[in-house]
Amino acid sequence: MTAFDIELVGKIGSMALIDKANNDIDYNVIARISRELKPGYMWVTSGATEIGRLDYIHRVGNELKGDYADIKTDYAAQGQSILLETYRRFMDSRYSLRQFLVEHQHFNDPMKREHLKAALLRCPLQGAIPIINYNDPVCSEENRKMEIQALRSCHSKVVECIDNDETASQIACLVRPKYLLILSGLDGIYTDIHNADTLVRHITGSTVEEVIENIEYYQHYCDGASRQGANGARAKLEYVKDPVRQGTTVLIANSKYGIRDVLEDRVPYTKISVG
Repeated sequence: MTAFDIELVGKIGSMALIDKANNDIDYNVIARISRELKPGYMWVTSGATEIGRLDYIHRVGNELKGDYADIKTDYAAQGQSILLETYRRFMDSRYSLRQFLVEHQHFNDPMKREHLKAALLRCPLQGAIPIINYNDPVCSEENRKMEIQALRSCHSKVVECIDNDETASQIACLVRPKYLLILSGLDGIYTDIHNADTLVRHITGSTVEEVIENIEYYQHYCDGASRQGANGARAKLEYVKDPVRQGTTVLIANSKYGIRDVLEDRVPYTKISVG
């Protein structure tokens, strides 16, 4: 039987945190998630850039203009504190909240990787909940690509962390959770995104190799992404292969559902596991 270090690593996408009708944070979603967080859960959250964009528009009346990379940096820097403050507002006051801003180097460098792992695993022992996000405000896209290219010349496998689906999967590889929960605007993986009846409820197999083969089968049905810079369901399925290999059960579900509702099988979702 596989031994797990923690119960759950969870991730929510940017657009799942936005109230599109009012161009604002969807406080109901963050409140519901925050109230369910507890020691033994680690939460990867997108949303800083989009929340920063909306906050800037509300204050100034227009969007920033100029280079996309610079604008993303500025919005992310503005949105990060708002995002964390919102989680803190609704989280159980008995628990500490700890922010971790990560970059690809924290997963590709063995020393940094072990430092991050140790810090994360201290959290449940100390009654703290880690909130994790990619460090967009200080990450230069051009510099990141150069660093990744250099790493690939020396290593067969390199972590890029090009979005938080990959970040969440890499965190799961670090801390070995029983579950990796990925929340988005859909109920899971579909063979036809336009037909709700084609939701894939379980991707499984008798061995890890069979599960990976079945993941690759369903990747052929996946296309599209929810926003610029995202990579869609196909990439999600690619990123979760490593957590599945170590025995973690992956759950892909809709952000409108509660964490316990998914874990206790009360709502539709896609489950990926051996057996």
